[in-house]
Amino acid sequence: MPLVAGVDSSTQSCKVVIRDAETGALVRSGSAPHPEGTEVDPAAWWSALRSAAEAAGGLADVAAVSVGGQQHGMVCLDESGEVVRPALLWNDTRSAAGAAALNAELGPAAWAEAVGSVQVASFTATKLRWLAENEPEAAARVAAVCLPHDWLTWKLAGGGDLEALRTDRSDASGTGYYSAATGDYRRDLLKRALGRDDVVLPQVLDPSAVAGETSAGALLGPGCGDNAGAALGVGARPGDVVVSIGTSGVACAVSETPTADPTGAVAGFADATGRYLPLVATLNAARVLDATTRMLRVGHEELSQLAFEAPSGSGGLVLVPYLEGERTPDRPDARGVLHGLTLSTAEPAFLARAAVEGLLCGLADGIDALTSQGVSVDRVFLVGGGARSEAVRRLAPAVFGHPVLVPEPGEYVADGAARQAAWTLVGGEEPPTWPMAGTETFQADPDPAVRARYAEVRDLTEGVSTSAG
Repeated sequence: MPLVAGVDSSTQSCKVVIRDAETGALVRSGSAPHPEGTEVDPAAWWSALRSAAEAAGGLADVAAVSVGGQQHGMVCLDESGEVVRPALLWNDTRSAAGAAALNAELGPAAWAEAVGSVQVASFTATKLRWLAENEPEAAARVAAVCLPHDWLTWKLAGGGDLEALRTDRSDASGTGYYSAATGDYRRDLLKRALGRDDVVLPQVLDPSAVAGETSAGALLGPGCGDNAGAALGVGARPGDVVVSIGTSGVACAVSETPTADPTGAVAGFADATGRYLPLVATLNAARVLDATTRMLRVGHEELSQLAFEAPSGSGGLVLVPYLEGERTPDRPDARGVLHGLTLSTAEPAFLARAAVEGLLCGLADGIDALTSQGVSVDRVFLVGGGARSEAVRRLAPAVFGHPVLVPEPGEYVADGAARQAAWTLVGGEEPPTWPMAGTETFQADPDPAVRARYAEVRDLTEGVSTSAG
């Protein structure tokens, strides 16, 4: 059977998986680190991809390759295809002022209507505004703008002609100058950001289209953004929400219709199947559990066991986990609040339960933001490091009010890219169906009292900031 390769070029590292195109069975894999920092020379990504591919046994025997990658990063090329300056990554916040200025100029509602999302510092458009204002000589040299996965796909195809740059809807929808709803670039918005629009932008391909070939003759898929890759990797379908509990939290849903949230809570991205992927991000996720283990001086396994010793709702004890402010809801200066402490709840078990329930309630707020935009939710996929917590897995259905599916730990973005590569290889209206072995399903009766009590306390944090005494 033919083999396909999926690449995950993330912020921290590059991972390559080689899978059977028909069954999805993992054949081999490899990885290599990326340098730290919020701006990186793309050559480091190319070096890591080659090292990871070599660690995975090479790509000479694969029939198709697809690259999933970190979204939003600004890669600028000159007329000869050379990188103009190190790429600014999604997590480089120097463009925050540019985001604020762009929103003020056009209005948040107009941005949402135009491209599905209000501008935030992670988006490419805001970084182009920063470049134009702070490095005008570099901005003047820009002949093409692309994203990390676009650039790597282009390199795999041999580089060269800027007109050969290719991308997909999912990653293009995070630039701030592409509308997933219409399928068109908004060059007027590109000009608003960069000051001109006479630059090459990657051609946006259909989800299973061929983006080119490697020197060995393997087909190249169009690639995808990391969240879209993860959704494809776990087999999410319309009605599914994928909740990722990592350093930050992400809730994204496969939807048949686009969204345009003028509040900015929901980003109106596209997915990797031709549908849409409205997405909500939270700042506080797995580190809430880490902080609680430090306070209680226990490990994560013991934290879960303690949480099971306390009743649902933690006897009224609530932890609002805004330990570093929060993005959803937008309360950057808020801090965590522990409310309802009594003599009876001053026990490790109650704090453990309150921490897990608070984390889940914060993510449930993200799911609520999705449903407020008309997104339907039937079930929730739980992934990321925080999904390893037994308490998180078992308490999530009662808080979310939906069945929770937990796949086996894996490289979901790389797996999604591999599945896209197989789709490029075999064609068809939908990606090939690969079995999800080892997925556990957790169900429980919803306990709306937990959410209601959390909401009471959450709204008290509006006035709790870094300046509070």
